[in-house]
Amino acid sequence: MGFFGTYLFDGGRWTAHGANEQPALPEPWLLVDIHDSDIATLTYRPAGPGSGIAYLGYTPRTYFENPDASAPTDVVREAAGLSVWWAQQRGGASDIERSAKEGELTAYLAADLDPADIGPDDEDDDDLDDAEIFVEVKAARFLTALGLPTPDALSH
Repeated sequence: MGFFGTYLFDGGRWTAHGANEQPALPEPWLLVDIHDSDIATLTYRPAGPGSGIAYLGYTPRTYFENPDASAPTDVVREAAGLSVWWAQQRGGASDIERSAKEGELTAYLAADLDPADIGPDDEDDDDLDDAEIFVEVKAARFLTALGLPTPDALSH
């Protein structure tokens, strides 16, 4: 069984949070919901130019092989939204800094894949980085890229 956990960053600290519950607190906030070490749903407010929802690991559409499992994902749009969120968290950033952060965050985000494009599980896990196997590792690295502390449960 994989890792499950939901954590809310309220602009200052992390707290455990109920899965599938939207926070009832003023913005800004970031919610990280990890499902079975395969999907991390990032819900962030304010959303800026993004939709306010991004994924690490797999998107629900890809993971469940169901186009109705989530809205289509636009990685570039979400990276832009998250870079604006990042800039607001730190009290501002230049366009150059924000653009660089957007590029950095893009590398973490999951895109929708056609199940036919996913290869068989014949890769040797010894050749993969832990972040490619366990989404909670990727989430911890992503949060570090955002300049945030990590929830205790993700600090291994």
